[in-house]
Amino acid sequence: MSKASKGADVAKARALAQALVHEPAKWDALMATLDAWAEGKQEPVVSRQAEISRDPFKVLVATIISLRTTDEVTGPVSERLFALASTPKEMAALPVEAIAEAIHPANFYISKAERIRDIAIRIEKEFGGKVPSDMDTLLSFKGVGRKTANLVLTEGFDLPGICVDVHVHRILNRMGMVKTKKPDDTEMALRAVLPQRHWKPLNTRLVAFGQQVCRPQSPWCSICPLSATCKRVGVERTR
Repeated sequence: MSKASKGADVAKARALAQALVHEPAKWDALMATLDAWAEGKQEPVVSRQAEISRDPFKVLVATIISLRTTDEVTGPVSERLFALASTPKEMAALPVEAIAEAIHPANFYISKAERIRDIAIRIEKEFGGKVPSDMDTLLSFKGVGRKTANLVLTEGFDLPGICVDVHVHRILNRMGMVKTKKPDDTEMALRAVLPQRHWKPLNTRLVAFGQQVCRPQSPWCSICPLSATCKRVGVERTR
């Protein structure tokens, strides 16, 4: 990350910090509860992909496929695609049609296929077939936002990062732990005060929790282990 970009991130983080719960003990309690809840449950598909092979390219591709697509679809189609091509060089050699066919029925599979192939070509030509490991360069790829870049850094390279997707953003605002308007703002706020030991696991835990318990509509508050401390901001109906 460049000094200018890093400085801008720090300034934004400080500005947003006032919208965040500052007590480390509350974050420790949140993560301890989520860790206990997650025992025996399946992790999100991108995290599972990283556990199978710590391959930044596979994490990048699987994350792109997963956008607005369920894990039940993302897992099988990712494996189908990787059976055809598992490196940038192999992926760049595939026709867009072959990639699209492999990842169907993922949502927006045609545009995702074009994006995956374009990214593979650029990685092969500009970076010697190696996925870059810095935020600024990852963000320069078309279609790669902060969520995707952070997942590549944390799951692909095991580097510090806070991945904030719609689940993380929704749940933390719903609980009253943050008060932010956009996922990127949530990430910057968290960077200011969230203990770094929680940076990487936060996304893994809250994505699974958001898929199974704290759903976008009518969350399962009756079985939620966090219900005692949740402010239910914006929640109109529960189960």
